[in-house]
Amino acid sequence: MASWRLSSFLSLLLGLLSLLLHPMAAIRVNIVLPKASSLSVDAPIPIFREAPEFRNGDKCGTKEGDIIHVTMTLDGNYLRGTMAAVFSILQHSTCPENLSFHFLSSKAALENIVGTIKATFPYLKFRVYHFDPSRVRGKISKSVRQALDQPLNYARIYLADIVPKHVKRVIYLDSDIIVVDDIEKLWEVDMEGKVVSAPEYCHVNLTQYFTDTFWSSPKFARTFEGRRPCYFNTGVMVMDLEKWRKGEYTSKVEEWMTVQKQERIYHLGSLPPFLLVLAGNIKGVDHRWNQHGLGGDNFEGKCRSLHPGPISLLHWSGKGKPWLRLDSRKPCAVDHLWEPYDLYRTSWIALDE
Repeated sequence: MASWRLSSFLSLLLGLLSLLLHPMAAIRVNIVLPKASSLSVDAPIPIFREAPEFRNGDKCGTKEGDIIHVTMTLDGNYLRGTMAAVFSILQHSTCPENLSFHFLSSKAALENIVGTIKATFPYLKFRVYHFDPSRVRGKISKSVRQALDQPLNYARIYLADIVPKHVKRVIYLDSDIIVVDDIEKLWEVDMEGKVVSAPEYCHVNLTQYFTDTFWSSPKFARTFEGRRPCYFNTGVMVMDLEKWRKGEYTSKVEEWMTVQKQERIYHLGSLPPFLLVLAGNIKGVDHRWNQHGLGGDNFEGKCRSLHPGPISLLHWSGKGKPWLRLDSRKPCAVDHLWEPYDLYRTSWIALDE
């Protein structure tokens, strides 16, 4: 890893020297620029270094059943995080060539983002799907943070409808994560017939996620009867899409979103309706697979320390994002754990014709 970073630095240095000595010479870089006609004149395009190629270990299978399906969203504000997350998954995977990524984007023109991913990860198996924002725009209620109200934040609800039917199970991951373990260990979790597997946190007080209107209504307060509801973070989930489709869970989540529009029964964005439908009825997995909250709370994003115990996945949920804090030169200690996976070139190209 160190030698690769040194090589990348030397390549960049040589390129800058070439520009100084031969200002009219063309410089070849692995960048795919969007067509100027599809962007505003001053739209900045992030540039990412090409990641190294990762190969399977000797014991990796080659059958369809050996493929690990990972789903993520592609948000312009989080693209830098997505690239770092993918890089971390590949680097720590025993069978990186068995990984298949399914990306969801709300942009109608997908060729630009596809080109960027190909330039950064030339050997990556992936597909990008268009998620129509109008599908949820009328169902979203204003929450405590604007980023939580973006339509793409709700795309995980519709994965079973968007991903091809032959894909029966996926790992869904937020873009502000880093994986430091072999993701196959999470993929192989025994779901015991449940539709979702995720780390559960039963010590968390669920009352804080719902309003007084919810708890004061006998109709709503009976929602969790017959189950022991525990908080789980929807940024890291193993999902059985076959069971999700058969159980019509998309409609069940949407029903609570409709209630929220009418009666304001919770505070946050896409998380509470998941809790209302699934809390107390998922398969819990080891907490090491979601060391969440590293971005602080949803208001100030203050620094937080790591929780005690082993770690397989770091998650900057909350307002603070590591790339923003590093760029501002006010990073938290945990942000330096994210930094080695950052493929951003620390420069921008402004589109001007």
